[in-house]
Amino acid sequence: MSTIPLSEAKARLNARTWAVGPAALATLVVALPPAAVAEPGTAAERYGWTNLVSSEDFDGAELGPSWAIYDGPGHAGNGVRSPEQVTVGNGVVRITGTPDGTTAGMAWLPGQLHGRWEARARFPAGCGCYHPVLILWPDAEDFPVGGEVDYAEVFDPARQELNFFLHYGPDNLQMHGGTQVDMTQWHHFAVEWTSDHVTGFVDGEPFFHTDRGETLPPRAMHQVLQLDWFPDDGARDGAVMEVDWVRQYGL
Repeated sequence: MSTIPLSEAKARLNARTWAVGPAALATLVVALPPAAVAEPGTAAERYGWTNLVSSEDFDGAELGPSWAIYDGPGHAGNGVRSPEQVTVGNGVVRITGTPDGTTAGMAWLPGQLHGRWEARARFPAGCGCYHPVLILWPDAEDFPVGGEVDYAEVFDPARQELNFFLHYGPDNLQMHGGTQVDMTQWHHFAVEWTSDHVTGFVDGEPFFHTDRGETLPPRAMHQVLQLDWFPDDGARDGAVMEVDWVRQYGL
């Protein structure tokens, strides 16, 4: 793991507008979760996470009211994020990116101060210009001082290198961890965030950890799913990310 100055880090300016208005956002309510049993191979099953706050299995024909879909400029102003690039079917939500940079992102609201999040996802091989990423993002929308936790981010076209980035401080410093995983297959990605550490997991195995207090997010965070376009990272082509379910736990 290393600390990376802003000048050497990938741009993380997640400019966005919502596909629903502010009044609707203010009234979003997370539905009560089912009495879910943790799946084998998950961090929840291995470590006994039981305080389930919310869950989403994408079993319906449409997204529930707890999801806000981005509608506006793409990552760092590159391309656009369109609600039309998000589809739900057969129990899976798909975000698709086109060669011209039309892609999507979606936020699961509300967030919480500290907790655990886990998702079952896969990232088919695709253009390196598209980065599938599972993120904890500050509720206050005050990046970089509010922090950012990228607990699964992929750059390589073959989708074999899993990355974890923890952003912190007003200068957007970063800590990084990584491991080799075939993410064209389904895997469980998770993050645990407490008052004294952040840990990242894949299939229940930790691959990132820090207890450095200055790196920890200072305020409430929420889950977002994004397929971000980096037009300079390889020949321009399409890509897709698929998420089977997400879980949010209290400590």
